[in-house]
Amino acid sequence: MEDYFAVRADGYDSTDYRLNYVDEMARAIRKVSPIKSGIRLLDFGAGTGLLTQRLAPFVEEIIAVDISPSMIAKLEEKKSALPCRIETLRQDLTSGELPNLKVDGIVSTMTFHHIEDPLSLLKRLKQLLKPGGFVAFCDVDTEDGSFHTVDTGVKHFGFERESVLKWMGEAGYRALKIEDATIIEKPYGAYPAFVAYGEAEQ
Repeated sequence: MEDYFAVRADGYDSTDYRLNYVDEMARAIRKVSPIKSGIRLLDFGAGTGLLTQRLAPFVEEIIAVDISPSMIAKLEEKKSALPCRIETLRQDLTSGELPNLKVDGIVSTMTFHHIEDPLSLLKRLKQLLKPGGFVAFCDVDTEDGSFHTVDTGVKHFGFERESVLKWMGEAGYRALKIEDATIIEKPYGAYPAFVAYGEAEQ
């Protein structure tokens, strides 16, 4: 599988607009989710660990999953300094056998637009949740294709919020909500983003 982020990993953590929006998205995820000490999270599409870093002070363990070897390598360099237990896993969760684990919650930022079939993924992720566990993810609202200046495996130019809620309902989540997360400010435009939340059955 092609590592779309190989040439971007070194400078990924030094882009001001990215650091700003991940700060805001982490706050949005914490606002809608029962994140607390003692729980185990899975960070889907963890990349270099920007979201993992921001949630680490509040939980017991984070399993950081990404398909990019270069991005995971960057996260490996920083994980020993983080205040919770960190496990990294390089795996594609969209197909094949799922890892043998159960978590209290699954979080993600700006990964779902790289996924061909979000509904199928949401169904698969639910299999990794403990009863009553939650998923909370952030992504950009529907845009005109200008958000990405480099093709990093983009499958969707953002999402309609109604479609996101429909997929989550069809995947079997309940207590659904979707809220404003932030506005991503790039030199060439401003892009609203959301946080979506749902729970697995008890």
